[in-house]
Amino acid sequence: MPNWTKSTSETETFDILLFDGFSNLCLANTIEPLRAANMISAKPLYHWRILTLSGEPATSSSGLRVTPDAPLGQLSGALLAVMPSYGFRELAGWRSQAALRAAASRYPVIAGLDTGAWLMATAGLLAGYRATIHWEELTGFAERFSDIETVRERFVIDRDRITCSGARAAYDLTHHLIGETHGQALALEVGQLLMARDRSTSGEVTTVDQAISMMAANLEMPLTIGEVARHCGQTQKALETRMQATYGASPRTIYRRLRLNQARKLSRETSLSVREIALRCGYDDPSAFTRAFKSEFGTTPRNLRSADVA
Repeated sequence: MPNWTKSTSETETFDILLFDGFSNLCLANTIEPLRAANMISAKPLYHWRILTLSGEPATSSSGLRVTPDAPLGQLSGALLAVMPSYGFRELAGWRSQAALRAAASRYPVIAGLDTGAWLMATAGLLAGYRATIHWEELTGFAERFSDIETVRERFVIDRDRITCSGARAAYDLTHHLIGETHGQALALEVGQLLMARDRSTSGEVTTVDQAISMMAANLEMPLTIGEVARHCGQTQKALETRMQATYGASPRTIYRRLRLNQARKLSRETSLSVREIALRCGYDDPSAFTRAFKSEFGTTPRNLRSADVA
């Protein structure tokens, strides 16, 4: 289960290998959560680079031309995301196979996004692994690669291999990786910033998502956890169980973090007094608010504001 407070101080480098016909949406859904995590944390948690096999620009399915930072053969990092989309079968020749096999010795994790699993499989990088692919190609993938356990899931993480089913699932995967590495608190903030809802496999809005929305709408005058649970049609115990399973934290912890996230935003972006910020975030006592803020973020609202100005 993810740890709500897990974190690392190291910058992770994600390299994204583009092929002609790649999906703009898949690329954005991979990079934007990383950018948001850096912005919210005010730390360089992630660095990303765009690669192609040759170092020449790649053109997306909608005609967007992207100039890479370097050819694949020149770099290494924490993770390599292989990102083709349309025309992937024509891309699975000896050249890409050799390049991906060589990259596997330089990258501890290889990920195939959208139809990237097909290129990984032809290079022999998924034999004996569980994997998924864009669901339109799932049957053909399972028939072509019998040495792979093909599953219909949004994304699959199996040891040092990751596969993802499509552009929207790329966001879910990146969001998940942020939470696993830097804690579900940061992942929650990224989701709020990008207005991304927690979805079940079927795409339905979950009870946890409903509860978080209810909390976010009632920061100034916080509800009891029992009231939040009743709004979601759950008992308090059931909601606590679901929250713990999803975020590794209690509803009370999550609600507190939402209120303090808003306090941090107000501290940075407004000239409101500490007392006014406290009231807007559900704290009657400014001193208690300041103690809670410092416990969460390691600094006081005044010091945070001073550091931003400096």
